[in-house]
Formats: sequence, structure tokens, C-alpha cells
Amino acid sequence: MAMATTPHSLLLQNPTQPHHQLPKTSIFKPFNAFSRFTIPNRRISISCAATSTQIQDRPPLPAHSQERLFNFAAGPAILPENVLLKAQSELYNYRGSGMSVMEMSHRGKEFLSIIQKAESDLRTLLEIPDEYAVLFLQGGATTQFAAIPLNLCSPSDPVDFLVTGSWGDKAIKEAKKYCNPNLIWSGKSEKYTKIPTFEGLEQNPDAKYLHICANETIHGVEFKNYPTPQNSTGILVADMSSNFCSKPVDVSKFGVIYAGAQKNVGPSGVTIVIIRKDLIGNAQEQTPVMLDYKIHAENNSLYNTPPCYGIYMCGLVFEDLLEQGGLKEVEKKNQKKAEILYNAIDESNGFFRCPVEKSVRSLMNVPFTLEKSELEGEFVKEAAKEKMVQLKGHRSVGGMRASIYNAMPLAGVEKLVAFMKDFQAKHA
Repeated sequence: MAMATTPHSLLLQNPTQPHHQLPKTSIFKPFNAFSRFTIPNRRISISCAATSTQIQDRPPLPAHSQERLFNFAAGPAILPENVLLKAQSELYNYRGSGMSVMEMSHRGKEFLSIIQKAESDLRTLLEIPDEYAVLFLQGGATTQFAAIPLNLCSPSDPVDFLVTGSWGDKAIKEAKKYCNPNLIWSGKSEKYTKIPTFEGLEQNPDAKYLHICANETIHGVEFKNYPTPQNSTGILVADMSSNFCSKPVDVSKFGVIYAGAQKNVGPSGVTIVIIRKDLIGNAQEQTPVMLDYKIHAENNSLYNTPPCYGIYMCGLVFEDLLEQGGLKEVEKKNQKKAEILYNAIDESNGFFRCPVEKSVRSLMNVPFTLEKSELEGEFVKEAAKEKMVQLKGHRSVGGMRASIYNAMPLAGVEKLVAFMKDFQAKHA
């Protein structure tokens, strides 16, 4: 008996058919804003690089990618186009399950396989030792400003903070509510443009941990190596939100690494915490249940409904990073992009300026100003006309900022540099 034709069956029979060719009764009709994101004719395959030995750049994308902007936003930020296309192809019916990931029970077998593979691939990427737990949480890195002292110390315990920018400053202010923080160095007087030498730091030997922000998104300052805690426990805690998975990191040097996903590894809504297991289970009595690492570790990040779709997207990004050859290869690409942009700034004879000390310039977030500050608004406006957006600097510092995370292609940086040179030629 012949089956009746429905919009559902049409879509499943021909997933490459553009939405505008579906019948007028199609459930996709209200979503015309997304009609340009059609699925390419070739199948997109993203496999776990644990079984792949190929190290190469991403394959060429279909012509429609030319319609996309070069998004230099600090976060939520650019995602890899092939990851977006993979997610698009699985959005309606995830791998034959008959439903979207957004509809799944977080305790069902389909989503369990998604979160378990995401964790496995992240462990492979960062070579995370078995004695560390990986938690997929919510609330952004800002929530961890409270969760970390609540889990690692008592209200009277001293904690050392090394503050190199706005986010480190926010972290110490929040910690004051739950412990006794000690500011051992701050770059505020020099407008957060440098990182101190570690030998001269006067650490408290009784401090429960030493906290740093590994990459300051706003000011563009990045640790190239890390201080060694002088406290008895030797716990280094790092906010790695804006350079997470941009380069290899020796996880064993840290007690806790935490990061908001929306910079380098996924959409907003997911926060990843990597914590040494022996640090779990000592939360202060007043710690809210949703901030207790023990609760989340015991429940494999499924104590309550997690950000399921965000975790799925992170998993696709981890697969993509592995396919590129892992974080050593990713770091090489990031270094090349940053070098091109910083060279353009430094070779502009002062027309463009980056205030950050060269030895600690971020590979991810590049702040710069114009010699003629009155032209900054025009720079941002003209760049947008050329499909380069979100170049305006953070409101607290002004100027411009180009965030060139993993997913920013080399072509985007090259186009920005060409635009900068043209702009200088017109206005110098």
C-alpha cells in the first residue's frame, strides 16, 4: 500500500531539498530566516580522531558559506562551519532516533551516548588523567567564582589571587564572600597589559589555592606558562574560558580548570569543569546543591537536566578538533593567525596600536586602538559593510578587539588585515 506523502516524509526522503521547495504546508515555512543554510549534497562526516591519523585543514565548504559573516565576537563566538552543517543535518531527526537532541530525555540512551562521547573526546584532546573528573555544568564561568571557594575551602581559609584583567578581578570580589582572598599581584595600575615574573610573587604558604585567569578576554593578556603554587596543597586553579582547547595544556599542573564553552568549544549555556577527584567532597555546609561538585560528579553531570543541546554541540567541536590532528595542530594554526594580525598592527607605524606587552599577547583576543581615536567608530562601521562584525572593543576599555578563536578561518584574519591596510591608506 502506498504511503501518504507528508512534509515529514518529504524531508526524510530528500534532506538536501531546500526548505523553500517544500510544500506550503511544510512545518519549516515559519523559519524562512534560516532558508539560506541549506545542506550540502555531499555527506559530512565527523569521526573521532582517536581512530584517525589524518592531519589536514578542513575540506572546502559549499559556496553558500560565502553568505556568512566573519564574526570576531568575544562570545558567544564563531563556530566551525562544518560543525554547524553537521548539527543542521541532525537537527530534525538525530541519527534515526526519530527526534531532535533538543527533545531527548537527558537520561535516555541516545543522550547518554552523546555526553559520554563528548567527555571521552575531551579527555583525548587534553590528555586528562584518570584522577580528574570532567563536569558539564551551567551558569557560566562566573558561577564558578563562587563554586570554587565553596568547594575547596572554609570561610576563614586564605586564598591567593593573581589578577591580570577584569575577569580575575571579578573572581576575587566574588571569593570574598566565601573565603579570605589575598591579592598577591594586580595589573590594574598598568591597565592590565602585562603578567609579572613568578619568582617575585609573595604567595601565602597557607593558601588553599592560587587562582589565575589564563587568558583575559577583555584585555588580551595570556599566560604562556603557569606559576607554581607555593602553598602546602599545591593547588592551581585557572579560568580558561577564552583559550580552552586552543592549545595543549598539562592538566596535571592544575587542581581545577574551568571554562565557559561559548568562546572556543560550543554555544553559550555549557560550563566545563575539570577537577582533581581528591578535591571533591569538601564543600562548605551552606553550599547550594547545584554548586556542589560532589553532587555533579556522583551523577555524571546529570543531577538535573543539563544543557543537552549545548553539550551535543561541544561534542561535535571536540570531534572536529581531533580530526584536525589535535591541539598541537590547532595551536599552530592559532599562532599563524595571531602572528599575521599582530604584525599588521606593529608594522602600521603607530596607526594601529596593541597595548599588551608582546611576550604575553593573547592568541585568542587581540585588542587594538587607532592613533586617531575619532576614526574608531568609522572603522567598525566600514568593517561591518565588508562582512566583518563584532570588532568593537569591550565597553570598559574601548578601541577594537578581534577575537580569533579556533573556528576563525585564516581567510577571516587575512581579510581583516587587508581591510586595515586599506583603511590606513585612506586615513593616515
